[in-house]
Amino acid sequence: MMERRTSRRSFMQQSAGLAALAAGVGGLSARAFADRSKELNILCWEGYNSAQVLDPFRESTGATVKAESLTNDPTMIDRLRAGETKVWDLINVNNPWARKVMFPEKLIKPLDRASMEPYFEKMLPMFKPPYKWAMDDSGKELLGMCQRFGPYSYVVNTDKISRKTAEDQGWDLFNDAANAGKYGILDSADWNVFNICVIAGFDPFKPRGEAEVAKFTETAKKVFKNAKVVGDIATMNQALIAGEIDFHMTGGTYSASPARADGHQNIRGITPLKGPLEGGKGGISWIEVTSTVNNPDLSPLAVEFLKHVQDPAVAHTVAFAEGTFNPVAQMANPDCFKLFTKDELDAIQWDSLDEEMARSVEYDVVPDYDKLLEIMNSAKREVSGG
Repeated sequence: MMERRTSRRSFMQQSAGLAALAAGVGGLSARAFADRSKELNILCWEGYNSAQVLDPFRESTGATVKAESLTNDPTMIDRLRAGETKVWDLINVNNPWARKVMFPEKLIKPLDRASMEPYFEKMLPMFKPPYKWAMDDSGKELLGMCQRFGPYSYVVNTDKISRKTAEDQGWDLFNDAANAGKYGILDSADWNVFNICVIAGFDPFKPRGEAEVAKFTETAKKVFKNAKVVGDIATMNQALIAGEIDFHMTGGTYSASPARADGHQNIRGITPLKGPLEGGKGGISWIEVTSTVNNPDLSPLAVEFLKHVQDPAVAHTVAFAEGTFNPVAQMANPDCFKLFTKDELDAIQWDSLDEEMARSVEYDVVPDYDKLLEIMNSAKREVSGG
């Protein structure tokens, strides 16, 4: 899910989760627990920290399970780098980090392919094993398990901008001076960096020169200056529903799903038909990978939890855990798919999922990310006066 989105959490949910962790796990070494076979600690995006997902596992194992939900991948990874490999058993982040960062830095441990890779056979075709983002560069080590995924570009109110118009015009919606004051920005650091690059006309995942950095700077200032609202998912959806804005970045199935689940089918995630990304694609997608932490005292329950969430009923629960709603890889399994109601499928835009994923490149690591992030944050401060 990158900071996929600050959006991916409500502030109150996040604060409660942090408070609970401070009382339970925060600052403790994993070795402080008397019996690691009955303890499991998960660092994750929201959803896996839901009681709906965790309580059945607690009941079946008799374990104490603690989960902390954060709002971006780099922060979670920095926690491991700072020594919290001794605290966490599982980390749930977006697709490039296991393969490109965490495994090379020895922050995670590989899984047993013989016992875990067969689960990929029951996933949607794009996850056919050996699935690239679940493997190391050599193709020998299995680094994590996949579940939630989706396209993530921007969202429109189709009563104001039709799906066809949005898909055809693509990122130039944000370059059109006529749209100044008609859109919002989801407060999501890495995804906003991605989007500003694409609005500026270049691929965020490729090395860039001085001219592109200058264009990024100009575009960041323009985009934030012309935004009417900056905020979280709830703020964006409320503004769209109320007609205060016509569209917003960053967004997609993930962020539009709560509004759609509430009956607002005019709120729709959009993937442009074309753009400056590799292969002329217009959208960006995310895939979560959950890995076992390189904890010197890793809980044996870590792998058991990875198996737990592959169960068809649990996978459906993960897809529709409190907060936002998402497709899951396990929907290829008829025993899982049959659990989704017509309204749930509509909420996650199942009707267009395949074509939108096909028009998207996958989330990746951005060269010079820190530099671009500071430029973007400076533009945001300049506009807000902060």
